Amino acid sequence: MKIFHCSHCGNPLYFENTVCLSCGSHLGYLEHRSQLVNLIAKNGLFSVSGDEGKLYRFCKNHEYQVCNWLVEINSNSEFCSACSLNRTIPNLENESNLVEWRKLEIAKHRLVYALMRLGLQVEPKKGIESSGIAFDFLEEITNAQNSEPVRTGHLNGTITINVAEADSVHREYMRKQMAEPYRTLIGHFRHEIGHFYWDLLINNNSDNLSAFRSIFGDERVDYGAALQNHYNQGASSNWPSYYISSYASSHPWEDWAETWAHYLHLIDLLETAFYFGIETGGHLNDGSPLKMEARFDPYLQQDFDAIIKAFRPLTYAINSLNRSMGQPDVYPFVISDTVLNKLRFVHQLLH
Repeated sequence: MKIFHCSHCGNPLYFENTVCLSCGSHLGYLEHRSQLVNLIAKNGLFSVSGDEGKLYRFCKNHEYQVCNWLVEINSNSEFCSACSLNRTIPNLENESNLVEWRKLEIAKHRLVYALMRLGLQVEPKKGIESSGIAFDFLEEITNAQNSEPVRTGHLNGTITINVAEADSVHREYMRKQMAEPYRTLIGHFRHEIGHFYWDLLINNNSDNLSAFRSIFGDERVDYGAALQNHYNQGASSNWPSYYISSYASSHPWEDWAETWAHYLHLIDLLETAFYFGIETGGHLNDGSPLKMEARFDPYLQQDFDAIIKAFRPLTYAINSLNRSMGQPDVYPFVISDTVLNKLRFVHQLLH
């Protein structure tokens, strides 16, 4: 994520800020400029420097303090591009649901920011059979007759997220139950949206589908049986040589979604490093594997080798910083040559 600054006082801002804590200026996110902008109030609406003649209002979900994106007053929707993707939100009469929904929206808005920067289609699903994206944020209802557990997943553009995943205690419990080294909200969003873009970018393109099968395997293998076998037998002992995670080894679709999510991980991490101007290994020789300089915006970088050359030492640095504080690794994964080739496929597909 890029680093934003208040245009009035220069104070650094987070993506989710609505007020500058230094000068008190009101802020909103302008999606077509990918900028957090200072607002000029005009009769209950807002104007923005550089967009003279246009007036904006906040997305309707701003009233719940879950969105700071702006919408043009002549828009047909009350919602911004990110919130318009919601089909179901949790029951807000339950106060804890509001707290968890805010966490979900933070992760989702960061996801949508990345998708837009990659130039990908981000449109709401209009109906069951239509294309587009729909998010269902569902809570598990206890003591309900015939109630089914809420499973986070994707089906035909509809992405379901269990609201309980926003609770850090529940998420840590599930991480241990599933023997996962990493489990986050943003990780869920990036993984599940990967299934949607597989349909859009690969399944509907014969050339891409052929290339996919040569790298990830044949997705026509029975998905249900493959998952059941994975849960019953586990991954093979040599999975790290071929997959980014053990779950990725269960089926080519899951391998794709895990790889897609990790591509978004590395692009987001490098964009943050770029805006901070981070360098590592400054006292080492130029050929050191720990030396990197974040001198490019990864969303605009065509050279995948340059991305990986910067990413690997950066993850070693941030993991080392976390260990200095007694915290687990931020990126607890090893990228093998086979996984590197899969990530390269994602990059080439997007560029």
